[in-house]
Amino acid sequence: MDLNIEIESLLEKDAPDFQISKLLKQAVGEYLQNLEEIFKETQGKAFLVHHTRKIDNFLSIIYKVVLRKMFNEFQPMRNSVPIALVALGSYGREQLCVHSDIDLMIVYKETPGYNIKEIIEKILYIAWDAGFQLGHRVHEVSELPDVAKTDITIKTALIESRFIIGSNFIWMQTERQLRYIRLDDPKTYILAKLAEAESRHEKFPISMEPNIKEGIGGMRDANLVFWIAAVRHGVFKLKELVGRVIDESDYAEYRTALEFIFRVRAALHLSAGKKEDTLRLEHVPGVSTLLGLDSRSPQKAQKELVTRTFHALDTIRKKTSYWRGLLAKPYLYNSGNLALLRSEFIESGIFRCQDTLYARRGMKPKTFLYYLKLMLKEAQNFPLVADASFCHLIDLTEIPKTKGKQLIAAIRQIFYSPYSAKIIETLYRSGKLAQTVTPMKRVMYLPQFDGYHHYPVDIHSIRTLEELDMLSHETLKPLFESLDRDSKAMLKLVALLHDAGKGRIRDHHEVGADLFKVYAKKLGFSEDLIKEGVLLIRYHTRMTKTIHNEDIYDESTISRFAAPLNSRKLLDMLFILTYCDVRAVGEGVYNAFTDRMLKTLYFEASEILEKPYIIDETAKRLRREQALKRAERFKELPKSFQKKILSIESNLFFIKHSVKEILDITEQAIKVEEYSMNISASASEALTIEIFRKVPINLGYLLGKLSHLELVGMEIFKLFDGVKYFVLEFNDTIGPDELPTVEAIVRDSFDMSKRIKLTKPRILPKEIKINCEHSKSYATMQIKTSNQRGLMAYVAHYFDKLGIDIASAVITTRKERVNDFFLIEKNGKFCTNQEKIMRELTEEER
Repeated sequence: MDLNIEIESLLEKDAPDFQISKLLKQAVGEYLQNLEEIFKETQGKAFLVHHTRKIDNFLSIIYKVVLRKMFNEFQPMRNSVPIALVALGSYGREQLCVHSDIDLMIVYKETPGYNIKEIIEKILYIAWDAGFQLGHRVHEVSELPDVAKTDITIKTALIESRFIIGSNFIWMQTERQLRYIRLDDPKTYILAKLAEAESRHEKFPISMEPNIKEGIGGMRDANLVFWIAAVRHGVFKLKELVGRVIDESDYAEYRTALEFIFRVRAALHLSAGKKEDTLRLEHVPGVSTLLGLDSRSPQKAQKELVTRTFHALDTIRKKTSYWRGLLAKPYLYNSGNLALLRSEFIESGIFRCQDTLYARRGMKPKTFLYYLKLMLKEAQNFPLVADASFCHLIDLTEIPKTKGKQLIAAIRQIFYSPYSAKIIETLYRSGKLAQTVTPMKRVMYLPQFDGYHHYPVDIHSIRTLEELDMLSHETLKPLFESLDRDSKAMLKLVALLHDAGKGRIRDHHEVGADLFKVYAKKLGFSEDLIKEGVLLIRYHTRMTKTIHNEDIYDESTISRFAAPLNSRKLLDMLFILTYCDVRAVGEGVYNAFTDRMLKTLYFEASEILEKPYIIDETAKRLRREQALKRAERFKELPKSFQKKILSIESNLFFIKHSVKEILDITEQAIKVEEYSMNISASASEALTIEIFRKVPINLGYLLGKLSHLELVGMEIFKLFDGVKYFVLEFNDTIGPDELPTVEAIVRDSFDMSKRIKLTKPRILPKEIKINCEHSKSYATMQIKTSNQRGLMAYVAHYFDKLGIDIASAVITTRKERVNDFFLIEKNGKFCTNQEKIMRELTEEER
């Protein structure tokens, strides 16, 4: 049944107020429940207008009910009752959102015989009982000018007044007062609102969770332009200034952006189920669904939502910041600055004031190249800051699709400027960054949903470059200053483009490196510098990943980190880039702990780079790892097993074995419970013994028992889960009848109580080299001597006796000579016993 008919029925029955409030509350509730369906049909400003008018309708019903209740059948004409209901704020602008406060003002004129206060109280009580969250004001018409002077916020609300229902006569008197309020002391009002906006922008900067009402480019910025226009020009809609003050195409672009923000805000209120103006990450899925974005790919829809939101906010920011200056110009004039302006005059229409570039509004622009050269010149002497008027002038220029040599040279010079970031920021604020630095095009306004970055990619990239410009770190500043001029410029370009590969299917490190390579070549950087830049972008997250995910006190970690760089200069630049990148993530992300860990990694890597043999070995291992990761057989393994394989410490294991061999060995190792063996031998094939063991093995006993056979090769590698892998290769063949004996010897070698008498080999002192400085974790021992049966058995037996752990060993025999190489863990038993070991293993030369 129609609500008006139901209420009329209750009025005829003289129903109490609470019954009417109850009916209204039910009707309001039903309406709110259907808002999502209404939103799908209308959206944007049309939805807000629809919602505003629906609230108007409910309040009008309440007003009519109260008059019926108060006067019954003697109800006077509406214009005769000296009361008017007036909408304020967003409600007055017809931009009332779902859960926004309903700002209502009741204006009246005290007239004998009307019980005005009782009427007003009854209106408010019924509205409250019906569930309306009213922010209300009650004023006599004559006191409005005095009220407006008490608070700038009240004056702003009154500027946006809109008549709902009541006496037209009272509304006409109210309008006269409002005209006076608009024109009263506009300078004080406008300057106060501009200062308020500045504070608001500091409180709500652009971030990955933007406040679309109070933040930069939000609805408040749009409102501010209207408020200034209203007090200066007396307009009721900003559109009235199009063609007079505001360019038509600018206004169309602005309205499109604002319409999208209206849609987002309404969807945000509906999705959150409450008043919410911050597009928090948890609300993004619900908002994108309500807006009807690509339902086939939720992830793509959410990225589109946030990207479009950032773009719309930036468009509003760009247009309103220029219009603010344009409209407020008469109130910003200060004759005391004339002398300063004359001294800072740059050229006709362009001047500097307090280190900020300004342009005369309305002047015809020159070329983009002209203004870029001007910025380069100014940025040599001070950190360039551009007013919205100068940014607007640049925005009016055209950048040719095919850039000539002069323009390319000027773009290159940006990165040689001491204040590169300021020029880049001006290009961003002018809407020209993506056209100038083309690799940035795909990351403009691109969100980062990783929960780590505080800003979208474009802002983060500019902030990274800014951190490099302002570098003051006590360790890093001297490193940067030690670079040559071209390397500094290259590093600045890397800082800007390090995340340019984001938003693609491929890994952003690789895409970014490819984009940099092409663009840096176009700018004319040398091949050597381009190669360095490619490596820096490819590995720009390597330092942070290493300190957070790996043991930086483990030498293998350090060598794996440093190997791809293989240069102290690249290490220096990577540390600088990492510092700037992390600091640009957000306030407080780079802290004392991060600084300490990065410095530790840097200094440890610096030491490793002084040992080229370790770097070379690690680089070879990393190449084999990459081949392994590409293998389909490896990809099919469980992630936990893949991790175990890649955790094998020995570089030599990866260097010596093919991808297939690595997988064969590790797949057998994962099955080992205590030990397993593979013995291959035939009449034509020499004996080979493979052993996988978790339990201890009496290696000296095993080799001693087999010393009648010529050992020509031995490998020992630690794998994972406590499994050690042994390969013994002999020069002799054995018959099938001897195979059981060999198997029994291998089994017996796991009895640690077994003993065997061994003959001491003849090794000269000069034939043994011990290096306890090989690395922090390992020492090495190399034996180059004549081939002697039982030599390895004796060495292994003695090491077992001392408790020395062989991490890996490679034994090779060529032409009666052996070359035995041992990598030995520094457990305090090897290096402290060097002299004892030499005495035990060698004999004096005769």
